[in-house]
Amino acid sequence: MDTTFTVTPRFAVKMLEKALRLYTPSLNERAMAEFLADKCDDLGFEDIQIDEVGNIIAKKGSGSPKILLCGHMDVVPGKVKVRKEGDSLYGRGASDAKAPLMAMLFAAASIQNNNGTIIFVGAVDEEGNATGIKNLVKKQLDIDYAVFGEPSGIKQVTIAYKGRLAINLKVIVEDSAHASAPWLSKNAIEESAIFTSELKKGLEEGQENRTKGMLLTSTLTEITGGTSHNVTPKECAATLDIRIPVDMNCKSVEQKIATLVNDIAKRRGVEAFYSILDETEPFEAPHDSPIVRAFTLGVMEVEHSRPTLIRKTGTGDMNVIGNQWDIPVVTYGPGDPHEAHTIDEKVSIDEYLRGIEILKKTLHHLKRLHDRKMNIQ
Repeated sequence: MDTTFTVTPRFAVKMLEKALRLYTPSLNERAMAEFLADKCDDLGFEDIQIDEVGNIIAKKGSGSPKILLCGHMDVVPGKVKVRKEGDSLYGRGASDAKAPLMAMLFAAASIQNNNGTIIFVGAVDEEGNATGIKNLVKKQLDIDYAVFGEPSGIKQVTIAYKGRLAINLKVIVEDSAHASAPWLSKNAIEESAIFTSELKKGLEEGQENRTKGMLLTSTLTEITGGTSHNVTPKECAATLDIRIPVDMNCKSVEQKIATLVNDIAKRRGVEAFYSILDETEPFEAPHDSPIVRAFTLGVMEVEHSRPTLIRKTGTGDMNVIGNQWDIPVVTYGPGDPHEAHTIDEKVSIDEYLRGIEILKKTLHHLKRLHDRKMNIQ
């Protein structure tokens, strides 16, 4: 059955407002998944399912190309009162990333049979440990292109994300002492502070001519040590979040970490061990792929200016799919990325509605560009 639905701007805004009223921190997305399943049913999607980890997956259209439109349903903790003020719609997830997710849903609803197949996904746990996307990667989905819904601003298309290594570093000194006689032993917390600072310096040196998007960075995010208020600590554990630019990889950075940890431990006269908590390779999409060209045309048609292709300093679901499936992938969506995770998160209603139009036109252009590419081949 070939069903297309005209989604009015009023309906699109009302549905985003409803989505924002559902408070969905990571791994508590069930209400949002059921809400989206209902909407998909109303809008003529087929094969609607909620998978074993809680992702909602639905299909619209038929034929080639096969395009994955994937946004995430979870939000960071902290409620924001849902309200409209002028052109702004407030609510937790307004920018990150329910506006991009709903924009993709309503753009996909416009697809007719034989104009391409959309696989729409609302993923769980993107703000956590990426349970949703890791489960999706295991499925044998035959996909030509993928778009991830994150706030980029409608005149920017994200083509690259940094990779990430999170490590736990444990520093152990030979003994502990009474706090009244601190000279009797080394202090593991103080040593850990020096150690993480030296490790950061060793990883980040020699990058004076790099832009922020191409910097290898190391950030101390957690530190735990000590057993009593009057005893010097013998052990201290620290977490480091290391972001890896697209011209490096996890393996080369890991080798550098191993060498530095060994050298610093010897120099400081302490024991040090590290373990890897998370490992995500960096990813950059080819700039000349049909999907980047389709977005360029879609943005130009609605906004009358070329979009900027940007590299982000964070890490996203795009890294996982792009590296595993080796397909052209971009990240795009209405919303200001600087609104993400803020205490009064909001999105521009006008931008959200224009984002839907850009996505619709992009899907139309992608069909044409894909067919042309296949004919040339």
